[in-house]
Amino acid sequence: MVSNGSITPSTLSIKDLLWQIHWDKDKCTLCGRCTAVCPVHAIELGVHRKRLVKVLPLAELKSGNGHSSVYEVYHGIRQKTDPAYACVGCAMCSLVCPNDCIAPYRSDEIDKLRNHINQGGQPRRRGGRRNATDPSPGGVLDRIKFTRISMLTDPALDAGRHEFELRTLLGRILPPEETLKLYREHGWIPPVREIYPLIIGSMSFGALSPNMWEGLQMGVAYLNEELGMPVRMASGEGGVPPRLLRSRFIKYVILQIASGYFGWDEIIHALPEMKEDPCAVEIKYGQGAKPGDGGLLMWYKVNKLIAAIRGVPPGVSLPSPPTHQTKYSIEEAVAKMIQSMYMAWGFRVPVYPKISGTSTALAVLNNLTRNPYAGGLAIDGEDGGTGAAYAVSMDHMGHPIASNLRDCYLNLVKLGKQNEIPLFAGGGVGKYGNLASNAAALIMLGASGVQTGKYMMQAAAGCLGSEADRCNICNIGLCPKGITSQDPRLYRRLDPEKVAERVVDVFLSFDTELRKIVAPLGRSTSLPIGMSDALAINDHHAAERLQIKFVV
Repeated sequence: MVSNGSITPSTLSIKDLLWQIHWDKDKCTLCGRCTAVCPVHAIELGVHRKRLVKVLPLAELKSGNGHSSVYEVYHGIRQKTDPAYACVGCAMCSLVCPNDCIAPYRSDEIDKLRNHINQGGQPRRRGGRRNATDPSPGGVLDRIKFTRISMLTDPALDAGRHEFELRTLLGRILPPEETLKLYREHGWIPPVREIYPLIIGSMSFGALSPNMWEGLQMGVAYLNEELGMPVRMASGEGGVPPRLLRSRFIKYVILQIASGYFGWDEIIHALPEMKEDPCAVEIKYGQGAKPGDGGLLMWYKVNKLIAAIRGVPPGVSLPSPPTHQTKYSIEEAVAKMIQSMYMAWGFRVPVYPKISGTSTALAVLNNLTRNPYAGGLAIDGEDGGTGAAYAVSMDHMGHPIASNLRDCYLNLVKLGKQNEIPLFAGGGVGKYGNLASNAAALIMLGASGVQTGKYMMQAAAGCLGSEADRCNICNIGLCPKGITSQDPRLYRRLDPEKVAERVVDVFLSFDTELRKIVAPLGRSTSLPIGMSDALAINDHHAAERLQIKFVV
């Protein structure tokens, strides 16, 4: 809409927008709920003037007493065409409309908005997802089948009747002779934790809203203390609330330190008052959704609470450099970071690095094998979700997690250390809804456990974003569900207790499905880590690359 009658290079029509609001005048009662909940203010109440053509009697027209044109003025909903207020397709207007008279529809034309959204010298950032680049239905993980089903050759289990534990180990597991030697020389052995194989991946307090973060923590605490499932959640960079640091619930948290060092002053100051040790310390060197690119918590989300925890002034953007600026090699990282974090907790807490899926992952892993302080390695594949990454990073950089994990595991097999260093895989796990089967496939490819974050946002809080670029405004703090917003008017829409209930539901259903997959293998005492003879795929090239069976 051109308000002043002029047309500029950024002038768009509604047809040019990616999402178009369809509004039914006859059903609408002008309650105003849709305009109140729209996170990007894409719609507004407006005055419309409509020309009605009436056929009048010929006599009145000849006498000049009548007119053939009549204008009707009415109030209604108007969609803005300014790129800054473009609809994101979240459909919150549809959810709150009592009359079912408004809904966004995706345009049937090429998205011309993308050529107008790069303004002020700022390339486009997108929050939440990467585009689906795999042309086949689902990804490689979704096409893997589990073909080794024990019938008469091995004793299989009945997932519904047999009791068996789904547990994995986090921490360095040295051979007995090396453990004894280390203890004799240093009086220390590497700490090991027994945890559940599905970890809630790193989503920081700041990237997520207070209600979302609290809901996840409440769900994890319930799973541990009431259901006996040792589920762990990684904190993400940015620290954690001070009361959590000084509570017993910190033992269910994997604390993350990354290149911005945000929140670590608060953690170090809380060390003398901690009642429990954290589960582990994760040092983030890279993230799969933006490998080689730093993170960014935009100023929209840095309120007084986040600023206080992170030790910065409120209202400023917080970039994390792509690498730790004080370290220039993995050897230096092990010496400086991993050993210093071990010392901070008296060598009682496992410490491990997290890296992006990349062809250099093998070099990192080989260096870690030579140092007993490395408690594992987490690898984040290219399909990992993120709240603030450049579209070019998400769509064109990174390494698929399945092949990268497989390379690392087979490398450990060659070194005879496949049972020493646990590998944790993430990035696109459950991307198409198949969380348990994706996790089982990665475990049989060599992972000791898997991390998932985006799936939790979708399943536990009802994230509205999609691979079709629907919503995806996590980075600017306008999340309509209140999942990734620091605005109390938005995050109060999210009930943390309901989030906790859904987290528990997700893990219970995951546990049931994983048991259904693992039980036919006859593995009652341990996870089938690296049991690749149980896997097959109907893609010859994928089968050859992953060294699993090819079936048609």
